[in-house]
Amino acid sequence: METTHRVYVGDARDLSAVADDAVELVVTSPPYPMIEMWDDLFTDLDPAVGDALAAGDGRAAFAAMHAQLDRVWDELERVLVDGGIACINVGDATRSVDGSFRVYPNHARILEAFESRGFDPLPDVLWRKPANSAAKFMGSGTLPPNAYVTLEHEYVLVFRNGVDSREFEPRADRRYEAAFFWEERNRWFSDVWTDVRGELQDLSGDAVDDDLRDRSAAYPLEIPYRLCCMYSAYGDTVLDPFWGTGTTSLAAMCAGRHSIGYELEPAFREVFDDRVASVPDLSRSIGRARLDRHREFVADRRADGKDLSYEADHYDTDVVTKMERGIRFREVSSVVPFEEGYWAEHEPLSIE
Repeated sequence: METTHRVYVGDARDLSAVADDAVELVVTSPPYPMIEMWDDLFTDLDPAVGDALAAGDGRAAFAAMHAQLDRVWDELERVLVDGGIACINVGDATRSVDGSFRVYPNHARILEAFESRGFDPLPDVLWRKPANSAAKFMGSGTLPPNAYVTLEHEYVLVFRNGVDSREFEPRADRRYEAAFFWEERNRWFSDVWTDVRGELQDLSGDAVDDDLRDRSAAYPLEIPYRLCCMYSAYGDTVLDPFWGTGTTSLAAMCAGRHSIGYELEPAFREVFDDRVASVPDLSRSIGRARLDRHREFVADRRADGKDLSYEADHYDTDVVTKMERGIRFREVSSVVPFEEGYWAEHEPLSIE
C-alpha cells in the first residue's frame, strides 16, 4: 500500500490545487483570532484588522479576522466529499482591548460559519491544555467579584459535509482493517480528552526550534492521529489547510491515509523534511503501543472475570466485538520525497 503526501506553499483561501470532492477528512488548527501572536498575520491578510486593533475596537477586529477564515471554510465545502468530516481544533481568546477584558468565543463563531455553509455539527470534544503559568486565576486574584476563569481547554469542533453519512462497499477491507479497539472507541469518543499530552510523541526532540514551534502553534501528534483513525478509513485523503510543521501529515502517514497540506511559511517545509525521517519508526511504535495497550486491557478484563467473545484475525489477541476482528495496523517501511511531497510505502504491522 502506498500513500501520497502533498505540500503546497500557498494561501488556504484559494485551494486551487485541490479538486472538488477530493478529500474525505479535514483535520486542522487555524490561527486563533484575537490571540496576539496572530495579529500581524491577520493584518497582512486584511489591514482593517490592524486598524480596528489600533482603534481599540475588539469586536470589529474579531469579525474581520474571522472573515478571512470564512474564505477557507468556503473552500473546504468545495473540496470535501459529501458526508466527509471536518475537524477544527481551536481555542477561545481572552484579551484586554482599550482597557476592557473579555473572552472572544472563536469556537462559537466557527460553529456558526460551518452551519451556515450546510455542514451539520456533530458532538465536539474538549481537550485539556494546561496553561504554562502556575497562577490559576486572572483579574483581581482572590478577591470577588473581578477574578476570571483561566482557559485551559481547546475545542475539536466536528462537522459533516451535508446531512448524509458516507457509504462504503459491503465488507470493505480498508474500512474493517482500520477499525479501532472497543476500549479505544470508549476513550476516543468521549467528549473530554485529558490524556492527549505526550501519549504518542510531542515536538520535543524534533528538528523544531522554539521560534518555529511558537509560530506553528503545533498541537500534539495524538490529536490528528486519533482524528484520522476516528473519521477516515485506510486510503482516504486528509487535508490540513493550516499545515504548520506538518503534524497532520505525520499523523496521516502513520495512519495509512493520504494527505494534502497548505502552508504560507516556506520554512516549515524544511522542518518537515527533518521530521519525516522518523516516520517509519514512529508508525511502528504507534501500532505496537496500541496493540500492547489492548493486550493489557484484555488481561485486566479477564482478571475481572469477564470473557471476550472473538479472536482477532491478524494478531494473537481476543477482542470484544465482531467488528474488531479485522483490525490490521500499517507501518511505514519507506518515505521517498518528490517535488510536491512524499510517497510513503506501507506494510502490515507484524508482531513477533
